Amino acid sequence: MDPSRSSVPLPYGSWPSPIDAATVARARTGLDFPLAADGHVWWQEALPDEDGRTTVVEHTPQGGSRALLAAPWDVRSRVHEYGGLSYLPVGSPADASGQIVFVHLPDQRIYRTEPDGRPPRPLTPCPAAPAALRYADFALAADGHEVYCVRETHGEAGAITRAIVAVPLDGSAAEDPAAVRELAVGADFFAHPTPSPDGRRLAWITWNHPDMPWDATELRVGPVDAAGPTTGRTVLGGGAREAVQAPCWRDAHALYAVSDRSGWWNLYEVDPDGELPPRALRPAAEEFAAPLWELGGRPFAQLADGRLAVVHGRGDQRLALLDPKDGTLTDVDCGYAVFAPALCADRNTVVGLAGGPARPLCVVRLDTGAQGAVEELRRELDDPPDPAYLPVPRATTFHDAAGQVVHATLHPPSHPSAHGPEGEPPPYIVWVHGGPTGNESAVLDLSKAYFTSRGIGVVAVEYGGSSGYGRAYRERLKGRWGVVDVADVVLAARTLAARGEADGDRLAVRGPSAGGWTALAAVTTGLAAHGVVFRAATSYFGVTDPRLLVAQLHDFESRYLDGLVGPLPGADAVYRERSPLGHVGAGTCPVLLLQGKDDPVVPPRQAEILVRELEAHGIDHVHLAFEGESHGFRRAATVITALEAELAFYARTLGFETAD
Repeated sequence: MDPSRSSVPLPYGSWPSPIDAATVARARTGLDFPLAADGHVWWQEALPDEDGRTTVVEHTPQGGSRALLAAPWDVRSRVHEYGGLSYLPVGSPADASGQIVFVHLPDQRIYRTEPDGRPPRPLTPCPAAPAALRYADFALAADGHEVYCVRETHGEAGAITRAIVAVPLDGSAAEDPAAVRELAVGADFFAHPTPSPDGRRLAWITWNHPDMPWDATELRVGPVDAAGPTTGRTVLGGGAREAVQAPCWRDAHALYAVSDRSGWWNLYEVDPDGELPPRALRPAAEEFAAPLWELGGRPFAQLADGRLAVVHGRGDQRLALLDPKDGTLTDVDCGYAVFAPALCADRNTVVGLAGGPARPLCVVRLDTGAQGAVEELRRELDDPPDPAYLPVPRATTFHDAAGQVVHATLHPPSHPSAHGPEGEPPPYIVWVHGGPTGNESAVLDLSKAYFTSRGIGVVAVEYGGSSGYGRAYRERLKGRWGVVDVADVVLAARTLAARGEADGDRLAVRGPSAGGWTALAAVTTGLAAHGVVFRAATSYFGVTDPRLLVAQLHDFESRYLDGLVGPLPGADAVYRERSPLGHVGAGTCPVLLLQGKDDPVVPPRQAEILVRELEAHGIDHVHLAFEGESHGFRRAATVITALEAELAFYARTLGFETAD
C-alpha cells in the first residue's frame, strides 16, 4: 500500500483489523444452485448461525424473499458425500408459490412442501437403514407428475449402486417403493438427468470406476416410456480422454453439451440419434465448465431467443452470451468480474452466482434484453468491510527450471492506516486449495482478508492438477500427487522470497482436504527434495496417510488415488514414500491440525495418527477436533475457533504479536 496515506509503520501481523473471525463466519452463508421460473428465483442457503443448516429461499416477482423451510428441516443431499442440487420447485409458481421438493439431511428422503403451513410430506420410502437411500440432481418430468433424479442406494456389506429414477409427486412412493421407477441403470455413476421437451427421451451423463467425472464420461440418451430401465446409447464421449457434462436440449431434435475432447471444456451441438458428428459451437483454448464435484450445477443455460448464457475463461470465469448459429461470443459487462458455473435461464433473464475482489458471492439476475438491468437478490455478507482493508488480487505466474508455468494469485497485505517497517517484506501464507482437482478464485474471501488486513500476505497457488487451465494442466498431477503439487507451492514461496515480496524466514503453508495433504507433505516428504521452506503448516481435515485413506474412502473417490498415485497393492511403495505419515523429522515445522469428528471423506483417524507421530518426534503441534462437523466446517462457532487458533498459531511460529 502507499505509506503516504496517513499510515503508520507497524510490525506485520500486528495491524488492527475490523475483520474478525465472527465476520468471516457470517460470510459463510453458502449460496448455491439458483433456479428461476416465471419471475420467481430460488436458491439453497446455508446458515452458519444455525449449525450450518441449509434452507431454500424464494424471491418473488414482487421483490420479497423468504426462507421456505424453518428448523429442523435441513436441505442437503449426501449423494457422493458432496451432494449437490437438493431441491426443485414443482407446479406453477403462480398457482402454488413456494412449493418445492427437497432432500432432508438426517434421513435423506425426498419431501414436498405443503400449502397453508402444513408440514412437508415424504415422497420416498423410509430406507431399511438410516440414509441408505439418497437423492440429488433434480429435473421435473415433462408432464409435471414426477421428478427425475440420481438415487444412491447403500446396501448390505457396503454395496453401493446408483440409478436415475422417477419419483411421483403424489406421495404414493412413500409407502410403496415400487412406485419409484428406474429410468437409467448400468453404470457406477450418473449425473444431469435431462428430459427432452416432448418428454419422450432422457439425456444424462454416466461414468465408471476408476474414472472421475473430469477424466472420462459419456453423454447418453434413452427412452423415458420404456417398459423397464435403459442403459441408453452414447452420443458424445466414451473415450479414455473425454469428459462430457451438462446436457441441455436445444429442442426435441438436438442437444447442447460441454466436452473437453479438444483439451478444453467447450460447447458442442449433439445429435441425440448419434448419426451426425458433434459440432463445436465456439472452439477456444479456455474452459466453459468446471469439474463436477457436486451434482446439479449448470455452466450454461438456453435463453428464449436461442442464445446461450455461458461462463468461460481461464482460471476464473466470466459471463457471456453465445450465439450457437455463428459462434459469436459477447461478454456481459454487468459489474461482476467472476461467475460460478451455476446458471439458470428464465425466458431472456439469467440467474447466477457472481462476485468479485471486493464483492462477496451474490445471487444475481440479469436481463439480457435491451434494458440490460442487473439485480442483486442476495449476498453472502450483507455488510462487507471497508474495501481499504481488502487485498487487491493480482494474477501471476511462476516458472520452474524446466519452464513449466504455475498459475497463482497474490493477495498482498492491505490496510488504510498501517504499513510494514521500512525495507521489511511481510510474512506470507501459501494457500493451497482442495480437490486436488479444484481451483482458487478472486471472489472476495474474508478468510484471506482476515490475514491480509493484519499484515500477512496470501498467495493462492493453482498447482499442477488444478482446474481452469485445460486438461493437460489438470493432468500434470496424474501419478504425481505429493510431488508436483509440493514442488509448485515451494516454487511460489521461494520465488516470492527471491523477489523480495515475502519474508523467506516467515513462510507458512495451509490447505483443506487435499490441500491439507500438500501442506503436510511440503513439511515432511518434501524436505528431502526442497529442504526447509516453511515455518508453520496448517491442515484443515487433510490427508495424512493415503494407504489408510484408500480403505476408508467413500465410493465416489474410492478409486481417485489410482490416478493420482497408483493402484494398490502395486503402488504400495509409492504411497509409503509420499505419505506425510512416516516422514516427520527434525526439519518438520510446527503443525496445526483442524478436523471434523464426523468427516466421512477424510476420517478423524487421519489427523489422530499424525498427532502420535508428531508427539513421538517432539514436534510442536496443535490438534483441534470439532464435534458435529463434517468435511468442510459449517458452524459459525467452529469457523471462529479454527480461524482464531490459526492466527494465534502463526503469531507464535512466525514471531509477531496480534493486535486482537
